[in-house]
Amino acid sequence: MAKLTGILGPRGALAGAVLLWAALAMAAAWAPVAQAASSPWVDHEQTRLRLLSAADSAGDSQAISLGLHFRMEPGWKVYWRSPGDAGYPPRVDWSGSSNLADAALEWPVPHRFSLFGLETFGYDEEVVFPIVARPLRAGEAIALRAKVEYLTCNEICIPRDAVLTLDLPAGPGEASNDTFLIDDYRQRVPGQGPAQGLEIQEAALTGTLEAPVVQVVARSETPFGAPDVLIEAPPGFSFAAPQISLSDQDTRAVLRVAATPTGGGVLEGKPLTLTLTDGVRGSEHRIVARYADSAATGVLTARIADAQAGGPGRAPALAVILGLALLGGLILNLMPCVLPVLSIKLLSVVKHGGRAPASVRISFLASAAGILASFLVLAGAAILLKSLGLAVGWGIQFQQPLFLAGMALIVVIFACNLFGFYEFALPSWAQGAATLGRAPGGARGEPGVTEHFLTGALATLLATPCSAPFLGTAVGFALARGPFEIVAIFIALGLGLALPYLLIAAVPVLATRLPRPGPWMVVLRRVLGLALVATAVWLLSVLSAQVGMSGAAVTGVLLGALVAVVWFGRARVSRPRSTAIATPALAAILALAAVILPAGLDRHDTRPLAATEPSGELWQPFDQAEIARRVAAGQVVMVDVTADWCLTCQINKTLVLDRDPVRARIGGEEVTAMRRDWTLPSEAISSYLAEFGRYGIPFNAVYGPAAPDGIALPEILTTNTVIEALERAGGS
Repeated sequence: MAKLTGILGPRGALAGAVLLWAALAMAAAWAPVAQAASSPWVDHEQTRLRLLSAADSAGDSQAISLGLHFRMEPGWKVYWRSPGDAGYPPRVDWSGSSNLADAALEWPVPHRFSLFGLETFGYDEEVVFPIVARPLRAGEAIALRAKVEYLTCNEICIPRDAVLTLDLPAGPGEASNDTFLIDDYRQRVPGQGPAQGLEIQEAALTGTLEAPVVQVVARSETPFGAPDVLIEAPPGFSFAAPQISLSDQDTRAVLRVAATPTGGGVLEGKPLTLTLTDGVRGSEHRIVARYADSAATGVLTARIADAQAGGPGRAPALAVILGLALLGGLILNLMPCVLPVLSIKLLSVVKHGGRAPASVRISFLASAAGILASFLVLAGAAILLKSLGLAVGWGIQFQQPLFLAGMALIVVIFACNLFGFYEFALPSWAQGAATLGRAPGGARGEPGVTEHFLTGALATLLATPCSAPFLGTAVGFALARGPFEIVAIFIALGLGLALPYLLIAAVPVLATRLPRPGPWMVVLRRVLGLALVATAVWLLSVLSAQVGMSGAAVTGVLLGALVAVVWFGRARVSRPRSTAIATPALAAILALAAVILPAGLDRHDTRPLAATEPSGELWQPFDQAEIARRVAAGQVVMVDVTADWCLTCQINKTLVLDRDPVRARIGGEEVTAMRRDWTLPSEAISSYLAEFGRYGIPFNAVYGPAAPDGIALPEILTTNTVIEALERAGGS
């Protein structure tokens, strides 16, 4: 400027400065600027509010970003969607708008306000509620008319209402001045934990039934500043401010929230929404409240429920479910349904005494492959049934006569093999494939991979009517999700069931150190064959419940004739050629008839009522409406869903339900016992089980004044588990 003054003189320099200022002002006037797109402020004494838009026109989008903007005088507040112990949230009526399909209000992370023992949640000073509006016809003008009702509180509370109007013209436009303000508050809306650097790792109930405590374990990528957890529950409960413990350089927080039942109910089994907050960060999770020791899954129930609800914990919870499925499959090896096939397992191990490690490894890997292949078939069947809209559950194939007869046939064939009536012999074209399972130099008579593969498949099929601890939770999760989860979880179940085989395959010395086979093996084979015969008799008894005693008896006679034909063909040392051909042909006809005959009979339950829906002094027929009436009258109701094909159900009855002190307790005047039979397919039972996230049996639940929604019991019952649930449901 000094040089300019020296050249032009004082007057010339001043004139140049004025011209420069005018040019800049003109350029600024012509430059595009962000336009305001908001309704006029509506002023009240304590608050003012307006409607914002992120753009100054409707554009052609299917979603328009809006915001409801509040400013409060110092000390005044408005409320969150769940206000806590008092208040109510803002409500918006859009009915006066045109070209508006719907508008969804979003809720940024609120503050906690504690006053005189009351806990409320809301906002002070300023807040913008982001809104996603969807036009009826994209690209056309929108006229927004929002009637807002809200409550503002300080020492007193004042209800207010306002009408906000905002017109957005058609056509493309520019971002408004308020775009960044709306986006800033939209980032404060609780969402997926990983995106916010927050995660709820565990959540469960502790404390007593009358004074429960919700315990939450949370993790943050950065040190916590002021962690909090806001709990939303059905009416009848209030929650105190959490007690907080920080560790791991303040990146791990344990929050304990005391709950008070104000309506006389129990918190267990209720759906909860947990909003973990830290400043403006928030992460939302949905769980079902469970006591840490009320089920076999314990604290992990919260993570499972979160994934079932499609919440942000889905990936971590799926990993947990896969672990439960693996453990459930392993425990399945000890369940009564699998015990009959233990004979084949045991004999398989004994046969390997003194053999080469390579032969042992291949044979046990083949059995594991049979298990995994069978579980993949079950997964595919479950996916197909779900896609067709049919009922699906664990073990429901035992409701099909064709399956029962086929399984009885397979078990009888294996029993005949153990009795020595015949040896497995493959066609000549398959002999090469069978020898793939033999180690180099292995014995010629040593079975190949086919027999071991079939052993694994049979173990899987016999395991399906049983429900082991953890298995019900895993299967329930899988069947409530999509094909990916079903396949992944069924593979994990198969791996669990196959783990003993894989262990021996990894350490063959566990089998090769056994005594070499000798004459004692003949006695062992016959004893184990009798175990399979007993299994066939059990399968026929289940079949009789579906096609009648006569139909099952005919099937049994055909199987007996098959055994006689096989024995006759084996016993004859010298046979004419015609007999050698006729024997296998007759055996094939008998086998085919034994399987097809039950499938052609009418499916009906021929058992008396007492066998299906007991009506005696102890057990009554299941009536869901009656449960509510009896609970309202102050009674406790014990429900048992069972089936003839469910061996675990029979074990529960024999060892727990039909023995004192449980029998005496459920037979008392204060308890009503109801039983429901699932031997035959029933859509009503499938729906009832699905209400508890279960898709298989055994299933037991206890209802009472303190548990009107029911307490689901573990698959394996114990006396203490049942007695404790009865007391808890009764409120004692």
